[in-house]
Amino acid sequence: MTEIDDHLAAEAFRRLVEHLRMRADAQNVDLMGLAGFCRNCLGDWLSEASGGTLTREQAREAIYGMPQSEWKARHQGEASRDQIDRMNRSLALNEKLRAERDARLDEALDDSFPASDPPSMTEP
Repeated sequence: MTEIDDHLAAEAFRRLVEHLRMRADAQNVDLMGLAGFCRNCLGDWLSEASGGTLTREQAREAIYGMPQSEWKARHQGEASRDQIDRMNRSLALNEKLRAERDARLDEALDDSFPASDPPSMTEP
C-alpha cells in the first residue's frame, strides 16, 4: 500500500464520517451490500485502533454523532430480503478477499526465509 501521511488520512477519515452523518438515507445494510463495510465497521475499526481506550459503543457514537441506538431509532428502516441477501454476498466476498490476501502474505513470508537453516545455526 502506498503510504498516506497520518494527517491527511485523519482529515479524509473525518470527512468520511461527516459525509456519513449527513447521508443518513444511506442505510448500513446498503453500504454493506455495496462496499462491504458500514458505519458500525468504521466504529469497530476505530475502537480496535484505539488500543482499548474507546469501547465499541464509544467509537460507534463517535462515528454516528450520537448513540447508535438513537441513530437507529431516527434513521434506520426495516431491511428488505434483497438488501440482506446483498449484504450477505458482500460479507462472503470480504471473507474470500481476506483469505486471498492472507495467503499472499503467507507465501511472501515463506519466500523470505531460506529453506533450511544456515550451517552456523545448526553446527555446534
